[in-house]
Amino acid sequence: MPRKIIIDTDPGQDDALALLLALASPDELDILGIVAVAGNVPLHHTLNNARKILELSGRSDVKLFAGSDRPLRQVLVTAEHVHGETGLDGPDLPDPTYPVQTQSGVDFIIETLRTIDDVTLVTLGPLTDVAKAFQQAPDVVSRVREVVMMLGAWRELGNVTPTAEFNAYVDPDAVDIVLNSGAPLTLLPLDATHKVLSTQDRLQVLRDMGNTAGPQAAIMLKASERFDIQKFGWAGAPLHDPCTIAYLLKPDLFTGRAVNVSVETQSTLTLGMTVVDWFKATDRPANVNFIHDAEAVGFYNLLFERLRRLP
Repeated sequence: MPRKIIIDTDPGQDDALALLLALASPDELDILGIVAVAGNVPLHHTLNNARKILELSGRSDVKLFAGSDRPLRQVLVTAEHVHGETGLDGPDLPDPTYPVQTQSGVDFIIETLRTIDDVTLVTLGPLTDVAKAFQQAPDVVSRVREVVMMLGAWRELGNVTPTAEFNAYVDPDAVDIVLNSGAPLTLLPLDATHKVLSTQDRLQVLRDMGNTAGPQAAIMLKASERFDIQKFGWAGAPLHDPCTIAYLLKPDLFTGRAVNVSVETQSTLTLGMTVVDWFKATDRPANVNFIHDAEAVGFYNLLFERLRRLP
């Protein structure tokens, strides 16, 4: 049976690739719904971008919901300097007509968890919607199969501040709620995602696919790679968010360890820092399956094989 998932996302070019990978894998993943949240860009852009990606995928059966337009407590921080003004700069995709459900994304998450067993939450952006769902309906926490998150860092430190990864920095209070919820958690941090670089050879594979989705994906990644290549000096930009979907499809591509992870919610210097107790320096119990390594060749082989299935 396909694994039942809800994807919470803030597209973003790498979010777009994660959505396409999931949408191209219906035999393994039953997408109950997609919720757009404010993060990389404000909510009206992330919602519009999710509509564009759903239309690009050729899937018309997946429900789309609007999530939160701001973090729990912080002022919204966005990343137009990486993703462009719209969050999906690069491809020339048509204005979408894909419908958005009237139910709020948070209410959808709560209702789904209460009525359907064994649901996995996949988060590609800030954790605001999941934290709200857990706060408003504590009974749903025990019904979650797993929360799989692209978030945080340990040895890779930060990509938006010296100590914080972007998704954790945008809403650290939401991260704190989820980390302490008691739900089964898997974290795909920068330590893993920095291992899967979209080199020029790999972008060329996308360009040469012969369908619409592959070349458009290459254009997306080319538009957003400038920031990472300039910042880190690498041969390509990492593909962060698709690692969550690849983990669900082929977990053997990843290596993890059960550790305790906490997040800083108060300090102006280290706000959003994920503190990983790798060597059990404290008596805090392990609360996260912390993925610290990824096998890049297998990851891209999977990505290419699935994107070839799309229109």
